Amino acid sequence: MPELPEVEVVKRSLKNNIINLNIKKVTINTNKLRYKINKSKFNKIKDIKILDIKRRSKYLLIKLEKNITILAHLGMTGKFFILDKTGTRKKTSFYYRLNNNDKKHNHLIFNLNKGKKLIYNDVRKFGFIKIIASKNISTHPHLKFLGPEPLLKQFNIKYIQNYIQNKNRNIKDILMDQKFVSGLGNIYVNEILFLSKIKPNKRTKNLNIGEMKKIIYFTKSILKKSIKEGGSSIKDFNDSEGKQGVFQQQFNVYGREGEKCTTGKCDKVIKKMVISQRATFFCKSCQK
Repeated sequence: MPELPEVEVVKRSLKNNIINLNIKKVTINTNKLRYKINKSKFNKIKDIKILDIKRRSKYLLIKLEKNITILAHLGMTGKFFILDKTGTRKKTSFYYRLNNNDKKHNHLIFNLNKGKKLIYNDVRKFGFIKIIASKNISTHPHLKFLGPEPLLKQFNIKYIQNYIQNKNRNIKDILMDQKFVSGLGNIYVNEILFLSKIKPNKRTKNLNIGEMKKIIYFTKSILKKSIKEGGSSIKDFNDSEGKQGVFQQQFNVYGREGEKCTTGKCDKVIKKMVISQRATFFCKSCQK
């Protein structure tokens, strides 16, 4: 599933390609993704301009005129790509390849002016797209309970201390809780905890100030680095400019079970366990 850096890359790609264009027509090829598509609402965005594109956690917010926002979540395999007036397809995301056999998964097609089309393609249909009122974004059920963005100053020591007070959960589980902090998922949490030298199943009540500082530092540094390098994915990635995402080549623990620890002085191998039904990778020597 795309995490914060990947969705941020999609957001930036879309901003470079569709801002200030008008939606001329929306073709709906599938009645239901994760949720049923409200066709009447999509019919109302004809001839409306795209004003801005933002990201909140793992959600894309495409702001339109007339107090309308398109809320999109990519799920497991959802992706946007752009078709220009020559028929050339342009990727905006990173965990898929463009091929001629996936047209049956083109569920929504936004016909824009200047001959462009924005296409939402989703093989497993776990993603969704909704039309909502812009004024209601902060109170929308998908968004109102989200924790702070990890790259903002609100994600700090005081916040962590207050949140985990009287809680006895493991640190990996709480880092993946979107109510605690927005946008993190399995890949990045594994990497954050490795660099912080904290075992994933360590109880939050046993964290000290130094460990909390490491979590904050490595959360911010890893996310910034991944965004800069184009996002990460298990599969191949090219952003809208054709640059290959390379962060996945630098994973320290994720997906590396049985391989040697990347810490120079450690001769142990990466282990795997399951926490909250998610594969968890760690070094039992380096992480305490």
